[in-house]
Amino acid sequence: MRIIRIVLAAIAAIALLLSTAAAASAAPRHYRHYVALGDSYTSGPLIPLPRLDPFGCFRSTSNYPSMVADSLDVDRFTDVSCGGADTSDMTSPQSVPLGQNAPQFNALRSDTDLVTVGIGGNDSGLFGKLVDTCPTLRASDPTGNPCQQHFTVDGVDTIKALLPKTQAAIQQVLAGIHARSPHAKVLAVGYPRIAPAEGYCPDVLPFANGDYAWLSSVEEALNAAVSNAVEADGQSSYVDTYTPSFGHDACQPQGVAWINGKDLNLLAAAPYHPLYAGMEGEAKVIRQQLR
Repeated sequence: MRIIRIVLAAIAAIALLLSTAAAASAAPRHYRHYVALGDSYTSGPLIPLPRLDPFGCFRSTSNYPSMVADSLDVDRFTDVSCGGADTSDMTSPQSVPLGQNAPQFNALRSDTDLVTVGIGGNDSGLFGKLVDTCPTLRASDPTGNPCQQHFTVDGVDTIKALLPKTQAAIQQVLAGIHARSPHAKVLAVGYPRIAPAEGYCPDVLPFANGDYAWLSSVEEALNAAVSNAVEADGQSSYVDTYTPSFGHDACQPQGVAWINGKDLNLLAAAPYHPLYAGMEGEAKVIRQQLR
């Protein structure tokens, strides 16, 4: 009996050690300095409450970087994301309404140990071309794909043709982060789904029916450019927010949708931009990846 008790005690001790080790491995690392870089899908325009440094960046205190920083209890958090930013604004100042945003790389330090970057959608004006052009073409062929046809020249999809250049630019951004913050864990954050996988909601997303699938294919190609840049970089990680946002597209009801539709909502989100629920969803995905 005494031997059995000894064996049982040993098993219990081993189990305790294993559970303690598992808990330690699941606990997030403590970060000293977290820097958030990116465009409006990071800054969160019109999600209450806005920051004023500068106001024209429309940087929310409830964007996903702020949520991640709060949940990780980082020692120091610097968010320099800015609406309208593209990869060139990492190293150059960006003019915005009522001010200027300094080069985003200025926020990086040698002791920065966590960086998230969400960039690429504004390179070559990609995002703006879609939302400025596609809704105006719906009336010409509501059930067809007039926007895809508009941007297809001699059999070439001129929107997707922009993405190799974007991929190269993102790879340069990642290299620039490593050069300035060599010890940082770097996460390149992709873009969440805008259009549904099935069905249409023209009152919310005023694209022709056939352009919904094309819009999604463009987004998938953009995210592939981000992911490919990460793979080529070899020192960063890609955060897929497109897959987890399935069922949270702009056509979904309030509280479920991660993305706002065409209407400006001064107390929730800019047109075609993330809502609070979207930022919350992305923050969860990032926290899971950091674990």
